Amino acid sequence: MIRRSPNDTDSITVALQALAVSLGDEVRATRLLSLTGLTPEDLRERATDPAVLVAVLRFLEDHEPDLLAVADALGIKPQELVAARSALEA
Repeated sequence: MIRRSPNDTDSITVALQALAVSLGDEVRATRLLSLTGLTPEDLRERATDPAVLVAVLRFLEDHEPDLLAVADALGIKPQELVAARSALEA
């Protein structure tokens, strides 16, 4: 069994929230699926997989308007999304 630190849990929560916000915007959701190669089935089956969450956060980082919009929707700083991605990659 893999033990997660509290920071891992926080990072997963932030990433899942970012995913939910991203999917709530039709244009962003379409672009997310197109650019990451993820499918709706991937998201349903592997939503908590760190590799999937990293892909979602990298997608946001690669387009600053999306990063800023999602951070704003979550009420957090964009740096927190970047930090979550970094923690999930560690």
